[in-house]
Amino acid sequence: MKNILAIDTCTEVCSVSLYTQSKKISRFLKGVAKSSGLVLPLCDEVLEEAGLRVEDLDLITYTKGPGAFTGVRMCVSVVQGMSLAFDIPTLGFSTLEVVGYGASKKYQSDKVAIALDARMNEVYWAVYKNGEFSKEMICKPGEVPQLTVDYLGVGTGWGAYTQALSESSSIKQYHAEFYPKAENLIDLALNHLQKNKWPDDNLPLPTYLRNNVAQKSLK
Repeated sequence: MKNILAIDTCTEVCSVSLYTQSKKISRFLKGVAKSSGLVLPLCDEVLEEAGLRVEDLDLITYTKGPGAFTGVRMCVSVVQGMSLAFDIPTLGFSTLEVVGYGASKKYQSDKVAIALDARMNEVYWAVYKNGEFSKEMICKPGEVPQLTVDYLGVGTGWGAYTQALSESSSIKQYHAEFYPKAENLIDLALNHLQKNKWPDDNLPLPTYLRNNVAQKSLK
């Protein structure tokens, strides 16, 4: 049986989940100052509860961004350290995909529009439709693609830029207080492994959409 550790610190929450013996042991923190700095104690907690050590892990799955710059760096750094020290393969997912998958499961919706507050009057945006994740992007709230009213909006962007997002996308229903959870990372990893070979890449890398935009503007 595979032991999988999932880690997310890319937004204002910190979440860790351990999958072992077909069950999940999870921790979730929100509203704690610098919660991403608590990720290692949370990892220790779930491993201790399961009677495992880091070297017993078969895979580490993580959110690679986009998100808060410090949170993304924290998440990737922790995963890099564990992976390189104990030769554990890793598997990264977009923060937006984790939010979209979690919302589709919780609200039983096949059409989810994810908007995370990227600050500077911008949002990280993507769509999760019928189990497929669209390409993520960064844009102004008033410039997101037009969709249909049967989509459900989720993510902090909907709370920060409600009117602009609603007018541009035509979406009326949304849940702004919805965050990524490591237990949903576990599900995404298990789904991935059913369709793909076991990963052997030990170099976790972050996703910074704002950097990509800046580089393009210089060309």
